[in-house]
Amino acid sequence: MYKVVSVTLMRDIEAAAEAAGLPSSMLMENAGRATAERVKQLLAQQDGADTKVTVLVGPGNNGGDALVAGRFLAEETTAQVRFYFYKPRDENDALFQAVKNLGVFMADAKSDQRYRVLVNLVASATFILDGLFGIGVRLPLRDDAAKLLRAIKQGLNEGSDQQNDGVSCLYRPVHNESTSPIRPYVLALDCPSGLNCDTGELDSNTIYADETITYIAAKPGLFQFPGAAAVGKLTLSSLGVPANSPVLKDVSAFVAGGSEVQGALPSRPLNSNKGTFGKALIIGGSANYLGAPALAATAAYRSGAGLVSIGAPSSIVPVIASGIPEATWLMLPHELGLLTADAAALIRDAAARYQSMLIGVGMGNEKETRDFLMTLLKSDKAPKPRSGIGFTSASTSETNSEDKGKLPPLVLDADALNILSQLERWWEQLPPNTIITPHPGEMGRLAGISTDAVQTSRLAIAQEKARLWNVVLVLKGAHTIVASPEGDTAILPFKISSLAKAGTGDVLAGVITGLLAQGLTPFAAAWSGAYLHGLAGELAAEQLGERAVVATDVIEALARAFRSLG
Repeated sequence: MYKVVSVTLMRDIEAAAEAAGLPSSMLMENAGRATAERVKQLLAQQDGADTKVTVLVGPGNNGGDALVAGRFLAEETTAQVRFYFYKPRDENDALFQAVKNLGVFMADAKSDQRYRVLVNLVASATFILDGLFGIGVRLPLRDDAAKLLRAIKQGLNEGSDQQNDGVSCLYRPVHNESTSPIRPYVLALDCPSGLNCDTGELDSNTIYADETITYIAAKPGLFQFPGAAAVGKLTLSSLGVPANSPVLKDVSAFVAGGSEVQGALPSRPLNSNKGTFGKALIIGGSANYLGAPALAATAAYRSGAGLVSIGAPSSIVPVIASGIPEATWLMLPHELGLLTADAAALIRDAAARYQSMLIGVGMGNEKETRDFLMTLLKSDKAPKPRSGIGFTSASTSETNSEDKGKLPPLVLDADALNILSQLERWWEQLPPNTIITPHPGEMGRLAGISTDAVQTSRLAIAQEKARLWNVVLVLKGAHTIVASPEGDTAILPFKISSLAKAGTGDVLAGVITGLLAQGLTPFAAAWSGAYLHGLAGELAAEQLGERAVVATDVIEALARAFRSLG
């Protein structure tokens, strides 16, 4: 499990590792080795043998990592490895001498008039290792540093032009297996040069990476936009620092990964029945939003729940029932297709049969639904249900108590959140550890701040509000954040536009609800569900392209997402 730490805390972790017998020289050697191995994996995918690697070397530890990585590549591959130094290295530097002894091409900015050599080294490269300015960079970059990055950008643009040979490709096959880049492939060491690894702030001259390999632990700025846009694919290497090492073991924020999800999922015994895997109840739907509860229920089934029921206005059940024949139904009273307060007692009467409940998908934000939600969440009196076809009659129920059953673990999504946001101290209406799944706009309304304010400080706001509200908070978006009241925080590695479609939020809520029904804790269900949802979005995009994916495609990809966990 890879943790997420600030730059200051990373310095403390490195110091603790050195005190424990893992000196900085060993960490640098390990960083160079890990980087070289990743480049060798990429080299193996190249079609041609004429591979050139340009290593950009900065003055600090980041530059040292780059020197080691370049040395390994020069020694162990047939690639032509060239080194370019922001500042001349000390002749007594052992890392520099080891590279110099290889007889490879070396140049530095001090002797490079108008960066002509740099531009050529970048433009002609197959791979570029960015080891210029690491996690300790201070922004904005000025003078020579800014000029250097601008020259690199010029070289990247020229490299793209050279490889295209001035010919525009009018058609590219969908299944193009070639891994040859149309421009140099940029691999950033620890952090793209020009990115603030704490805040995600970007210098205007930042070198955007195709991939970033970060060391020991991830840094929050790698997940915070605008900086996250410069990271590319994120790869992590522990450098041999164990997760239980001093300082690192106490960090509660982590990057969710497939192995962690696999470990969190419950077993599937052979002598099981549908009750073994839990029963989930989906409450939602309205005349204007027919599909939402069906999407959520199907996703809950795909996540492994044994039985899924949908509680919806009775008027819409015949319309959507044929689309999900596996579901059972709780037909609820309504007013013009909107759930009414009378539905609350029916739901409480049925609640004891379920291990999880999702409320809000497609429910609508009208007076009727507001009254319904508030009545359901209250622990005191609720109106008696009216009798009639599709409803349980009060006279035939076991008890006339409107609060017959305690609600199971809750997931609140969509209109349930919009309704809550209209109330003062709304969180006091919720049972502890309720899961809420707001997108940034809904989060802003719940917190009483702007969407921009949410997006500027996603991690800090998610952690703060999860504690204040005593909820498990799933802040959706690129790099979804899941925070618990106790401070545990999972950051998801996905940032894909395929999930920016109507209905995908219903799918996410359904997956979480299905996992919750199977006995996962609210926090584990939330981050595991978010991971599977993001992975399914990626898999669907691989098959169909990000633009074409719709919510049902994400559901269909869930099976592949589970299988890919191992």
